[in-house]
Amino acid sequence: MTGTDGPLVTLEDIQAAAERIAGRVVRTPLVPYPAAEPGRPLWFKPESLQPSGAFKLRGAFNAILQRLDDARARGVVTHSSGNHARAIAWVARELGLRATIVIPDAAPAVKVEAVRALGAEVVIVAPHDRDRRAFELAAEHGYVMVPPYDDAAIVAGQGTIGLEIAADLAGLGGVLVPVSGGGLIGGVATAIKALSPATRVIGVEPELAADAAESFRTGQRVSWTPEQTYRTIADGLRTTSVGQIPWRQIRAYVDEVITVSEDEIRDGVRRLAADARLVAEPSGAVPFAAYLHHAAELGVDGSLVAVVSGGNLAMSTLAEIIAPA
Repeated sequence: MTGTDGPLVTLEDIQAAAERIAGRVVRTPLVPYPAAEPGRPLWFKPESLQPSGAFKLRGAFNAILQRLDDARARGVVTHSSGNHARAIAWVARELGLRATIVIPDAAPAVKVEAVRALGAEVVIVAPHDRDRRAFELAAEHGYVMVPPYDDAAIVAGQGTIGLEIAADLAGLGGVLVPVSGGGLIGGVATAIKALSPATRVIGVEPELAADAAESFRTGQRVSWTPEQTYRTIADGLRTTSVGQIPWRQIRAYVDEVITVSEDEIRDGVRRLAADARLVAEPSGAVPFAAYLHHAAELGVDGSLVAVVSGGNLAMSTLAEIIAPA
């Protein structure tokens, strides 16, 4: 696994990641959706059940364990709007590492406080400055950089979700995956296509942060501005572009990228709580919103899996979505 011009992340890389992180992350179950439409069975892959509340723990462990000696000697640094930050802080606490996390000032307070509670140092910056400041700190202090998505080890770690889905459900028609920086869908798509080539892998984004959908449609990796992407309630999907390494995996293995509206995202959060008894942050509910409101665009016959990527949100936000004033 190398850089942006190296070979693609492979099934073997993902299998190695699964062995490396076994026992350190939860092997989440597939949970059937009891209110699924006839002929459209749906299962949820609830990564919200990870101890850090989101899938990001998989990539964080895989990346850091491969550089553990350096990480222990020098500490780690990253930038994140919340869930990757929390994962790095969790891994650092578990392994006894120093962690510094650069977080944009628009990140939800509940996510910022969770990172601080795990013992990491938090540096708050404007959204435009998150990447630059993290790399500056790495250069100034020698910290090991652990990127949130544009890294082959991160992609491989997130891909372990695809291994588990393929092992747990035969005859799978499609997998719905949220898209932000692309590490999750890049890894999941790689595993699914290797193990179940006929299964469609579909990325889902908010309409208000649809840089990946535009990139997929045009065949060129594009960027949106923070002013554009920060309009969506799905704070975990506000990345302004997919990473270069995930983009190559997406081009190779993803079948489609579609978008959902803000009202559809809220409906997904609401119905996950009411019908499936799962608490999902808006970013984690985006794939379910596609199942509920965009069936014709999915092009899938038969069973579907929706990856519920995380459940880290303030209870006041959940209450407002479930029962708006």
